[in-house]
Amino acid sequence: MDIQKVGIIGAGQMGNGIAHVMALAGYDVLLNDVNKDALDAAVALIDKNLERQVSRDKISAEDKAAAVARITSTQDLPHLGTSDLIIEAATENEPVKHKIFEALIPHVQPHTILTSNTSSISITRLASGTDRPEKFMGFHFMNPVPVMQLVELIRGIATDEPTFSACKAVVDRLGKTSASAEDFPAFIVNRILMPMINEAVYTLYEGVGNVKSIDSSMKLGANHPMGPLELADFIGLDTCLAIMNVLHDGLADTKYRPCPLLTKYVEAGWLGRKTQRGFYDYRGDTPVPTR
Repeated sequence: MDIQKVGIIGAGQMGNGIAHVMALAGYDVLLNDVNKDALDAAVALIDKNLERQVSRDKISAEDKAAAVARITSTQDLPHLGTSDLIIEAATENEPVKHKIFEALIPHVQPHTILTSNTSSISITRLASGTDRPEKFMGFHFMNPVPVMQLVELIRGIATDEPTFSACKAVVDRLGKTSASAEDFPAFIVNRILMPMINEAVYTLYEGVGNVKSIDSSMKLGANHPMGPLELADFIGLDTCLAIMNVLHDGLADTKYRPCPLLTKYVEAGWLGRKTQRGFYDYRGDTPVPTR
């Protein structure tokens, strides 16, 4: 099918990044969020990030103007019903996602493809709550969306081939690379990445090393661009914990048990960069380890 209009649910870190790359690739974008302030902030951030690309000669000023013109924001979820493709990028909470799709279904066109940007939740379960499980799949972008080249495409048990092909064509048009993943907890990237981050937290919890030594060891000893604790703060410790819980519950293996220290940080509200404190304290000029 010919996808021209893309609806995006959620104007947070992932949603605004998806809107950015979709508009730049020539799609008409309808960005939805229940919070008007979040929508206004997302549109302003997209403008700022596009301007940065102009200043670095990645795109032209004309490209930026055209992309901004393609983005419309709305607090009204039914407005997304005219979209050919809808990407849900709300919080990583399964009941919330089910409620969103339940509210959306009466308003979408028969041909509309529904997708979720979930990083770990079962696509088959999400699809089963809709009227079109064959036209439903996982469309998982990496963060930050404008920079990262990979998109995981996850088939649910009922996803048909035309739906997969249409989504793959979108990824190709974005100039990104798709990886096909089966619908098992956390898919590919987070199935491998999150246990590594969780193990880094255990290493901290058990006193094997402090925050600085753990991150320095992985950056200098394994050539990682960011240390695992620094990366956890960037992702959000609440998101890391949610994905570890999905892995632990879905695979019933003790190797996926979330570290108690990770749970403690989330209970404290120290979620990383977005709350100014996590494994590092970001309230000063330079991040300072908290342990």
